[in-house]
Amino acid sequence: MKEKTVVAVIAAFNEEGRIASTINAVRRIRSVGRILVVDDGSIDRTAEIAEQEGAQVIRIGKNIGKGKALQSAIQYINEDIILFLDGDLGDCAVEAEKILKPVLNDEADMAIADFPKANRAGGLGFAKGLGFKAIKKFTGAEMKEPLSGQRAIKTEAVKGLEFESGYGLEVGMTIDVLRKGYHVIEVPVNMTHRETGRDLAGFAHRGKQFLDILRVILRRVFTDK
Repeated sequence: MKEKTVVAVIAAFNEEGRIASTINAVRRIRSVGRILVVDDGSIDRTAEIAEQEGAQVIRIGKNIGKGKALQSAIQYINEDIILFLDGDLGDCAVEAEKILKPVLNDEADMAIADFPKANRAGGLGFAKGLGFKAIKKFTGAEMKEPLSGQRAIKTEAVKGLEFESGYGLEVGMTIDVLRKGYHVIEVPVNMTHRETGRDLAGFAHRGKQFLDILRVILRRVFTDK
């Protein structure tokens, strides 16, 4: 049987402080054959450092949002499996091997990282709750981590999808993949990444998440009619 090929696609925006450790951690995952960093208009040295660390880099001239940035990378992918990761994971990115394994073994078509409980108080759960309800409404599935961007997916399942441009990316992807009949699971991992607190910036971030997920819902409601 032909061995499945894997590409790690790392979304990054102004991550010069963590991108090197993220890349080096991913390199420790033996199944990953190529690392592709999508630099979404960073104004720091993210792209330069990623190249120095041996990753292939797609440079986007201006910030267009994670969804559209990742969409631009799909045309350059011929591997069997895509491992989507965020650039701020650092050393714990090696934990992505846990979500990759079930997809490699055909136990799932997409595996999503289930993070441990955050160390600091975050928001009130509105965006996460809306994401949970959206996925359940359109697919019947109950996903504990609807907003998790760390996921391994068979390339055949993701090609042809229209990625959402904002923070609704993950919710929209999960809905669309499930509705195409693919099997999706969640896998506990010991990952951490940058957390937002209960300050003005944190609430603004989560407010944007909520609105973007609402757009995902409305778009599919009107499309289904």
